[in-house]
Amino acid sequence: MPSIPTGVVRQAAAQAQPNIALVKYWGKRDVALNLPVVGSLSITLDSIWTRTLVCFEPALAQDTFILNGVANAAAGARASTSLDVLRARAGITTRARIETRNNFPTGAGLASSASGFAALVTAAAAALGLELDARERSVLARRGSGSAARSIFGGYAEWHRGTRDDGTDSCAEPLLAASAWPLRVVVAVTSEAQKSVSSTDGMLRTARTSPYERAWESTQEADLAEARAAIHAHDFAKLAAVSEASCLKMHALAMAARPGLLYWNAATMAGLHCVRQLRAEGVPVFFTVDAGPQLKAVCLPEAAEKVAAALCELPGVLRIVECGLGAGARVIPMETVAA
Repeated sequence: MPSIPTGVVRQAAAQAQPNIALVKYWGKRDVALNLPVVGSLSITLDSIWTRTLVCFEPALAQDTFILNGVANAAAGARASTSLDVLRARAGITTRARIETRNNFPTGAGLASSASGFAALVTAAAAALGLELDARERSVLARRGSGSAARSIFGGYAEWHRGTRDDGTDSCAEPLLAASAWPLRVVVAVTSEAQKSVSSTDGMLRTARTSPYERAWESTQEADLAEARAAIHAHDFAKLAAVSEASCLKMHALAMAARPGLLYWNAATMAGLHCVRQLRAEGVPVFFTVDAGPQLKAVCLPEAAEKVAAALCELPGVLRIVECGLGAGARVIPMETVAA
């Protein structure tokens, strides 16, 4: 297989935003391909992002990976695996330099791997001149991080479980544009630290030991159908009900593993009660929490200020990040990665 000619550097940059699953993904039916046990449904955020520059350089002996200004060998190995698939598509062996930056905590329950691999695949494909449509990029991003399949798209997206063993039908698709129903997301950051058990390791432990696994799988299709209908109808109350149920069900599944997975901290729990109290008072808001301690309060735009003020007052909340719904992964000017 040939390499890029000496002296020729192919490079491109991309930006992607993390997504927050409303109907959760938890569990893999194929670990190597990141094929999910169940489908999922999400919203892509706007004001927190990953920006990634990929440079294929003939002089490199191996891929190099710089995350937030620091070399990261573990993350680099995962990135190299994704790039190998793209290199095979392009018919080259040339190694790459990858520089990536997040403007939010990494590996702390804010879907940094989702935005990271969506940006990586988008930038690398552009650098190699591969004309991949969004569906193809979703399949490829999924192989690096399952939820990255959804960050290829903006607004509301659904990731299909798929049935093929090769994973070619396990991809996301857009459900509704961000502008069609512009909800707000108030994130209560309760820890900046990386979680002690990664999502992948947590999923494997859950599949092996949780007695609730079958119940989780058997109820997912109904949850997806309910959420899909609520989104198309702009029915906030119905979306709130199914989203909170999915969140609690996923964490119950994980908590029942041995040893149990406890991703929440005291501030997370206080946030759950705060959101429920706000809703009891008539505020249109609901909560969701991924595999980490950060609480996300999803609300109608007119409620965002009140929700943020209430969560900000909770002990243990370090800061508030307010987001709207954003766009999917796209190519950006290379100089903006370092900006």
